[in-house]
Amino acid sequence: MKIAAVLLATVGLACAGVASASTHVSDVDYLRANRCKGLAMGLGAGDTTALDALIKAEGRSRAEAILLRAQDEQARGKREASKADLKDRLTAELNGPCEAYMSDGKMASGGH
Repeated sequence: MKIAAVLLATVGLACAGVASASTHVSDVDYLRANRCKGLAMGLGAGDTTALDALIKAEGRSRAEAILLRAQDEQARGKREASKADLKDRLTAELNGPCEAYMSDGKMASGGH
């Protein structure tokens, strides 16, 4: 009985470790979050606190190439948001897919 309890506890701790490791977003989602930040800045969106926290926290573990690409994505999103003919599409993107990054700072689905 004790062996089963110890084994169950060990499995539980291992699963908890996997769950906490999976809270990180993929490089693709990190780049998407940066694009969303650019859109939010360009469109004058409201509160981006969760998005800012996600970008800051996730940026610590990224390769230099991903960080540079993220800056490009953010700048591209901001630049596109300034184009009047794209505002409707970009507002829909900001209010749709970007909400996953802006609502709680993590992808609800765990990434795409």
